[in-house]
Amino acid sequence: MNLAIRQDVPLAPLTTIGIGGPARFFAQATSVDEIRAAVSWARDNGEALFFLGGGSNLLISDEGFKGLVVQVGLRGVTLESEDEYATVKVAAGERWDDFVAVAVHKGWAGIECLSGIPGSTGATPIQNVGAYGQEVSETIIRVEVLDLRDGRVKSLAKWDCRFGYRSSLFKNFERDRYVVLNVTFRLKIGGEASVRYPELQKVLADHGTGVADLQGVRDAVLAIRRRKGMVLDPGDPDTRSDGSFFMNPVVSSSEFETFMKKARAVVAVGETVPHFPAGDSVKLSAAWLIEHAGFQKGYTRGKAGLSTKHTLAVVNRGEAKAADVLQLVEEIRGRVRDTFGLELHPEPNFIGFE
Repeated sequence: MNLAIRQDVPLAPLTTIGIGGPARFFAQATSVDEIRAAVSWARDNGEALFFLGGGSNLLISDEGFKGLVVQVGLRGVTLESEDEYATVKVAAGERWDDFVAVAVHKGWAGIECLSGIPGSTGATPIQNVGAYGQEVSETIIRVEVLDLRDGRVKSLAKWDCRFGYRSSLFKNFERDRYVVLNVTFRLKIGGEASVRYPELQKVLADHGTGVADLQGVRDAVLAIRRRKGMVLDPGDPDTRSDGSFFMNPVVSSSEFETFMKKARAVVAVGETVPHFPAGDSVKLSAAWLIEHAGFQKGYTRGKAGLSTKHTLAVVNRGEAKAADVLQLVEEIRGRVRDTFGLELHPEPNFIGFE
């Protein structure tokens, strides 16, 4: 197959944060055969491989990627069956929020709280994308992949994907082995939204929106995300980011007790420390930790900074480099560690770094 391969292609414009050097080689793949051709070309030429989706949730080094970057452009949405549930197969290159909008319009419940998340559908199982009380793994029943070890297309059931909090087989256990080709979802026809997040519950209650109103729930989620600069908007500089940069820490009960002793030293009298049950563990708020470690909205270090709307988002203030982001991130992690004895872990993937 004659796959078009270009050289020295800028990658920053292909990311939501607008940071990163060039790809030594670059190709766009719109079919499985083109993906296979790209893999073969990279192996024949001794080049490293990176598969790019929607460009969100990643930080590319200032040196770029010294290998072949393949932008996955597989398209198509197929309704496989429709009874009590809609079984829908979505190609990896489809924009995630476009699919959410379609599902809400058709009355398919299960992903409405994941509205407004940038990036491609193929990236959602890798990160086990989640927001406002929902995780994408709740509705995924199958992920079709290309296994780079043997070149075969394989279908992985939900339990094969080893989903956890912001984790999966693809991210944490078999990194760089699989290329996601499509994702199949099982969505409840005429179902109600699963509204578990207190902030969203309050907004819905204030507007008199019921959980059966999927469009109303989607609109509420988008409004909340927009207030936090979490919906892509060229007119809002706070959206030039990777979204939430840090994962919420999950700690054991004993670790939580130790943390609370440290937290009491920095909170005001009567102030509550946000925490949520996570099985046998406790989930803490990374944004709260950052703010109580001394960082405020709009904090800037060089040309990188925190969003003026949300302390969890690291923003490109204009011509920022990856090095600027790393300096800011390490400053935040260090101060949270010193203040609370907790380690914040970045959510984005770091590409092209040694």
